[in-house]
Amino acid sequence: MSILNPLPERLLLGPGPSNAHPSVLEAMSLPLLGHLDPEFIALLDRVKEGLRTCFGTANAMTLPISATGSAGMEAALVNLLEPGESVVVGINGVFGVRMAEVARRAGAVVTTVEAEWGKTLDANAMAEAIATTKPKVVSFVHAETSTGVCQPVEEIAGAARDAGALVVLDCVTSLAGRPVELDAWGIDAAYSGTQKCLSCPPGLSPVSFSDRAIDVVQNRKTPVQSWFLDLSLLAGYYQGGDGGKRVYHHTAPITATYGLAAGLDRVLEEGLTNRFVRHTAAAERLVAGLEPLGFTPLVDAADRLPMLTSVRLPESVRSIGDGDVRGRLLNEFGIEVGAGLGPLAGEIWRIGLMGENARPEPVDRLLEALRKILD
Repeated sequence: MSILNPLPERLLLGPGPSNAHPSVLEAMSLPLLGHLDPEFIALLDRVKEGLRTCFGTANAMTLPISATGSAGMEAALVNLLEPGESVVVGINGVFGVRMAEVARRAGAVVTTVEAEWGKTLDANAMAEAIATTKPKVVSFVHAETSTGVCQPVEEIAGAARDAGALVVLDCVTSLAGRPVELDAWGIDAAYSGTQKCLSCPPGLSPVSFSDRAIDVVQNRKTPVQSWFLDLSLLAGYYQGGDGGKRVYHHTAPITATYGLAAGLDRVLEEGLTNRFVRHTAAAERLVAGLEPLGFTPLVDAADRLPMLTSVRLPESVRSIGDGDVRGRLLNEFGIEVGAGLGPLAGEIWRIGLMGENARPEPVDRLLEALRKILD
């Protein structure tokens, strides 16, 4: 018996992955090509151009790293930081904490600016830390998946640029669900994941590096900590060496790239503005439907991510048990939602309406299931 036969279909309304469109899954079943085949290289170039559109950038070094979003985070930080150099990291959730840990492991001197989970970073506090420490890099999260907070970018990025620092931005959950404008915001390195609002399976991390960031990489005094994520080596494959010929670095995930190409086609056919409007409308429908059931949003409306809504649990859920209710949603209704992390564990749910799932039907299906469980 095939191992695939028993696998159930789920409505994935957690913090990721999200459900992929059938066209993405169909693309991933196409015949394999070699990673240096001219047809595959042409497809890869088309993927890079689509990612530039989504990132709002003309950066030449925009590409899908052959690993998940955490590798994108590592790539951004280990390429730009050398041992002993200073970085300011904004922390208001799990992924800011992870940024700081990656930077420490790269040997950087890390200064953190922390905010309450569920709140945005204080731009003045970030600016003060930047002015005091004069860092090489300033790093923070645009869309904090652990809390559902959308961080305003321009003021912090502006303070960093004024101080001569490079700016690293986590766009794992925001890309293709909220406006991302790397060039307009002055961002030097950004990373994302395919499994969120791009509605592709996990496995690739779209990244983008400015020319200023690439110049820093090319003039490092020490080798990049990671051979696999070294941009100076990756450039030979993704951009080409002398004469534009692609140089072997690693075997790229062929089928995952097919899926990303199909996912980007859907994004661009719909149009980014239309996609942003759809995500916002779905989130508003969700919040309105949850409130009569006693769920209240963790994040203020002005700072709330439409693709990831965090809600405080009502007494009706607490009396049954957080895990028990989520278990019934999964086992009886085939719906996955995410639990809280860190200090918010047992206090909130994280409900994702990302990409293909940012539509009325998934919202209504979840609300109907909850009514049956909590009745």
